[in-house]
This record gives sequence, structure tokens and C-alpha cells, in this order.
Amino acid sequence: MSIWRLVKLNFGRSPAHFGELGIGIEQTSDRVRSDALFSAWVSVYARLFGKNAVEELLQIFPCEKRSQLIPPLRISSTFIYRQENEHTIYYLPRPLKFPINYPNEELEFFKTYKKLNYLPLEVWQRWYQGEGFIGADTEELIAETNGKSNGHLRQVGTFDYKKAVEIDQIPKIAVDRVTRATNLYHTGFVQFRSGENPSGLYFLLQLSPEGEKLADKLKATLHLLGEEGLGGERSSGAGRFQVEWLELPETWQKVVNFSAGNYHTLMSLFWDIPITTEFLNNASYDIQERGGWIAENQLRRKMVRMFSEGSVFIAPPAGKLVDVTPQGFKKHRIYRSGISLSLPIKAKDK
Repeated sequence: MSIWRLVKLNFGRSPAHFGELGIGIEQTSDRVRSDALFSAWVSVYARLFGKNAVEELLQIFPCEKRSQLIPPLRISSTFIYRQENEHTIYYLPRPLKFPINYPNEELEFFKTYKKLNYLPLEVWQRWYQGEGFIGADTEELIAETNGKSNGHLRQVGTFDYKKAVEIDQIPKIAVDRVTRATNLYHTGFVQFRSGENPSGLYFLLQLSPEGEKLADKLKATLHLLGEEGLGGERSSGAGRFQVEWLELPETWQKVVNFSAGNYHTLMSLFWDIPITTEFLNNASYDIQERGGWIAENQLRRKMVRMFSEGSVFIAPPAGKLVDVTPQGFKKHRIYRSGISLSLPIKAKDK
């Protein structure tokens, strides 16, 4: 039986730089994907508990050579939450299939609907695990398209995702070590809301019985990662956070235990091999290229293509670790996590 936790990362006044492949250092994402979080977590785990301990940990995850293994843990990507008085709004990726009862004639509001890349948990649960799309949703999306709505979707934060963060570009000076020449450049930072109604990131953690035995070590590692920082520009103090390791709230328990779904939607990145034609039958998905540098070496990891968050499949995706060790790197193997975490949903078949 799985054990679920909800983990909140509170950045306070610490800015963060979350790089994405291809967007350049002058830009930043507002969140961290599951594979990058896994890599950072495992890297700190190795420093905290030693090389042998991390090798033992990785040996119990499924990969191409050990595809039959059950992973000790699954993690979602991080997503934004924001506090509104006594209420916390958790944003989830919108599944790439329409909710049940979604109208066939939606030209008046389709562009507005497509811009909703993330939905508040309350709306997500109603659309994809409850009664689905209702007439009032149509009317409000039309009103939002034509100006600004004032209905239930707006009241629960559906159109206010960007209020949780501010993204700025900060000028910096690079100094050439040989010539001492200077070069001006800009780096993008995301700043989460702090103070009375703070915002931050959260992720879901699913532990197997074997993974539950590692919970104390995983928690200690995550606290250390928070002190060191997550993402880029850590030498400037960016990416530092405090951890809240929480029992799964009742609303979330209903979400993860939902049993009347006909699809599964990704809350993480997902990689597996082989991917069969049957598995992709009636699926809706996006592909994300993942690359990056090895932290202690100026070598790029091998590029890998993964299914992205919000992708929808009939069967629950499993996933594996993928070896992305570059040619010529002998120190140790480099893995990227394609272990998936998905949630059951109801969605339109067509």
C-alpha cells in the first residue's frame, strides 16, 4: 500500500533561477520539473550519506536492465501554491484531454480555455473527477474572453495563476579570469510572494513500503537541499527554501484514491522503453526534451525526450531511470528520472 505525502517548499524572500533547456540564462521557469528535483535530491543524498548509500538507493529503482523493480518513491514535478487568507490554492497541470461534458462548440472561449495551463485543485477535481464541465463554466469563459468574468472560476483563482510570482531580470557582470575584461549580462529570477499570503512550490510524494523506510533520510536530505538551494545561481544565495513535509490533506486523499477514472494524467515527466503503439492508443501528450550539464564537470548529459506533465494515457504509466552519462565520463553513472507519478481522471474519449 502506498503512503502519500504533500511537500511544500517555502522560498520566503529568496529568489530562484530554474533553468529550462533552450530558454537561456536570461529567462527562468517558475517551477522545477520532477527529473531535476530528483537529481538535486539524489546529489545531496550522496553527499550526506556517502557514495555507497546512493548507489544502493539507485539500485532499487527500475531501469532498462531492471525493469521489473517497483520504485521506492515517485515524485511529481513541483507546482505553484498560493495562500489566500486561511485557504491554500494548489495549482495542477490541466490534462491534455477535455473534461466530460465539455461542449463540442467552444469557438467563443477556446483560446481562453487553452491558456489555462494550470487549474486550482477545486476546479481540477470538479472537471476531471466530479461532474465535469457545466454551463456556468461556458458562460464564464465567454465572459473572460470578452473582458473579465466575476463567477466561481475567478473566485477560486482560476485566472490568477501569475499572481503567485514575479519574474525579473537582474543585471550581472562577468569578469574574464585571464584578461579581466568585463561583460554585462542578465539573469532571470523568480520571486515567490511572501508575507501575509505567501506562495511557493509543492510536490506530491508517493512512497512504497520500502520507500517509507527511507523517509527520515529523504526528509533530512531535502532539508539540506533547502539550505543549499535549488536551481541555478546558488552561489548568489538563490533557491533556498524551508520544507513542510505534510500528511496528505483530506481533499488530496480523495484525489489520489479516485477510482472512477477512465484515464491517467501525468503529474511528472515520464520516460520508458519500450513504448508500444497500444500504450499510445487514444493518448494525448506533449514531449519535452531534457538535457543539461553535469554539476562537477563541463560535460553535457545525453539528451532525452520525455512525456510532459498533463499528458493523458489509458493505462497508468510506470517509468524508469534513464542513463544519460556522456561519453568519456568515467567517475560514475548519470541518471535522469523518468519515474512517473500520475493521477486517475475522467475525460472525454473524443
